[in-house]
Amino acid sequence: MRVEPSQGRRLGLSLEDYFTGRTRGWGVIEDRFGRLRRQFIIEVLGETLPDGLRLDERIRFDNGEESSRTWLMTALGEGRYEARTQDLVGRAFGRLVGSSFHWSYRLRLPFGGRPMVISFDDKLYLQPDGVLINRARLSKLGFGLAHMTVSFRRTDDNEAGFELAAE
Repeated sequence: MRVEPSQGRRLGLSLEDYFTGRTRGWGVIEDRFGRLRRQFIIEVLGETLPDGLRLDERIRFDNGEESSRTWLMTALGEGRYEARTQDLVGRAFGRLVGSSFHWSYRLRLPFGGRPMVISFDDKLYLQPDGVLINRARLSKLGFGLAHMTVSFRRTDDNEAGFELAAE
């Protein structure tokens, strides 16, 4: 796993600082041909733990489908993290360098009524004004399936919930 510091950037990303409290994200999933397949909104409630971070995430897709998971992220030192969640296959590992975080993991997700193991190669980039951009490549057995893009922003605790209407 290789993480390169952002060229010319002076932003520093702290996962604990960014995700403690409420965070909201707006995302899209495009198939390998660049066609839009799904849109979603994600809400994350983060809590700093003595050795890392707990993230409770809730996702609502444009068709009304919802999912949730809880991530337990452990700081290993030197910008390295390990994470666990209920539908994870093995463990997730990541590395924080400057304003970028790169992590890889495999999730067991429902697909066509059956579980399928999907590999995620996630890269997060902190932008000015507190925007965090997440780009992920989704694959199965090394074959690229889709790309996911999410823009995160910290929110006010009183901000309303999901806005994405089912079609």
